[in-house]
Amino acid sequence: MNKIKLSPINLEARKKLEFRTGDTVRVWVKVLEDAGKKKYRLQAFEGLVLARKHGAEPGASFTVRKVASGVGVERIFPLYSPMIDKIELVKRSTVRRSKLYYVRAKAIRDVRRKMKQTLMGGGSTKDFEEDVDITEAPKEETEK
Repeated sequence: MNKIKLSPINLEARKKLEFRTGDTVRVWVKVLEDAGKKKYRLQAFEGLVLARKHGAEPGASFTVRKVASGVGVERIFPLYSPMIDKIELVKRSTVRRSKLYYVRAKAIRDVRRKMKQTLMGGGSTKDFEEDVDITEAPKEETEK
């Protein structure tokens, strides 16, 4: 019997992909460059896998987060999307959670901490001092 190919991707190969939450992956995405000529180019999106949803079923997706120029960028990719050329595992790591959404808040805290360090400890106090006469005001007495 002849098999009819319904999808332009190899479903079995995508099902067998062994990446999980906490891994660093590089996703090669096809980006439309010229709409008139239908030219595509490959663009890499490398980052930490925050979540993997719905396992290997047809609606499966995964979330990848990277920091570009100090700004966190997240993308949600459908696992069986024909716009994904390939998925490479860059680094394997072990985590104890299935969803790493706390990384968002942790990144914000780290950025704020670095900003405080540069604002508080980086500059000299002589730039901000002014010549001000400080005199003590007399204490007021209250009747009891």
